[in-house]
Amino acid sequence: MKLKFAAGVLFIILFCGLNARAQQNQSEGIPLKKIMPKGPKPGSKDSTVVVKGTPQKDLSDVISDLFHNKKTPEMDSITTKPQISVVPAVGYTLVTNFAVVVSGNVAFRTGPQSRISTIVASASYTEKKQFIMPIQTNFWSKDNKYVFIGNYSYLKYPQDTYGLGSNTDVATRDPMDYSLVQLYETVLRHVSGNIYLGAGYNFDTHWNISETGTDNGTVSDYSKYGPQSRTIASGFTVNGILDSRDNAINPSMGAYIGLQLRNSDKTFGASSNYNSLIIDVRKYIKLPANSDNVLALWSYDWVIVSGKTPYLDLPATGWDANFATGRGYIQGRFRGSQMVYFEGEYRYKITANGVLGGTVFLNAESFSSVQSSSLESIQPGYGPGLRIKLNKVSNTNISINYGFGNEGSRGLFISVGEAF
Repeated sequence: MKLKFAAGVLFIILFCGLNARAQQNQSEGIPLKKIMPKGPKPGSKDSTVVVKGTPQKDLSDVISDLFHNKKTPEMDSITTKPQISVVPAVGYTLVTNFAVVVSGNVAFRTGPQSRISTIVASASYTEKKQFIMPIQTNFWSKDNKYVFIGNYSYLKYPQDTYGLGSNTDVATRDPMDYSLVQLYETVLRHVSGNIYLGAGYNFDTHWNISETGTDNGTVSDYSKYGPQSRTIASGFTVNGILDSRDNAINPSMGAYIGLQLRNSDKTFGASSNYNSLIIDVRKYIKLPANSDNVLALWSYDWVIVSGKTPYLDLPATGWDANFATGRGYIQGRFRGSQMVYFEGEYRYKITANGVLGGTVFLNAESFSSVQSSSLESIQPGYGPGLRIKLNKVSNTNISINYGFGNEGSRGLFISVGEAF
């Protein structure tokens, strides 16, 4: 196993349990962040990356320097033959306490000029009796005309909920427990330029759902909404993407627009009929223009268009595809039938060689409680962050952020790659 992968992955697992986010007073799983690396072209050398005359370094370079190991350029080994790596480890976070983690990935190309296809998976069991097993796939066709994106997860997942809307307070905390299976598959076809269009199928089922009751003894919004021991969301999606980013992992310029219209229908086994719309817009601007610093802007709007959505499938903080919205708050802190979200983040270099970087971020979110009701209070989140370069070629960072929100909410958020 190459030093870059072994040192990098082992460090991440030991430090943050594979994209765990540690927050005060919460129980949360260990979601994997979806990344779609492009990588160098087959046969190219993993040579020194130079920015403005300064050779760039990453974590493996630092480790090599510490042990006085001389690195030599390596050929890109990712071909049509799958490269398989598996790493067992023990991790610890405030979210999970101690966790036993087995993680692995498979990387390959379907053709000489195709982008790198990946399978990323892990299995974790925590001291808090959580079990988390996500599998994420990105398969590119030989000519990059098609991309197949999958997300398959099983979670035994205790988690708090706080009611509906963004006017709720921490006294309405309602500890819940449930199991969850998610099966998502999307097929997109290149249409023109940076535009891909396609369709998919999404399936979610929650079962063994239970609640403890609110801290202040009032009837929980979950009970008012209609408690269910099991729910199923099942139906098809229509998807569109415009992607002009220069790097999907850590963009420095360009834009991304993603649209998804999802239908859940009893015809396909769903508990209820409903339609939802997600609009995901991102813009990246170099600021100043001749620097490596980036102003990143993100708008994420998630709306229930019609029908009644099961409570745990409603739009909620931290339940976007990358578990990234609402830094400064516990996942699920706010929930409702409409979610409007905006975030800005300034990313800057600390060291000229790129090993260390920093960020400051500010976000704001607002939810309505039930369908057709108005948006409620705007809840802000903000904080600083540190970046450690994990891979200088793909420009992948270990992201460490400390976020603050209202009512004393605060916590540590750690991930592989950027939030958006």
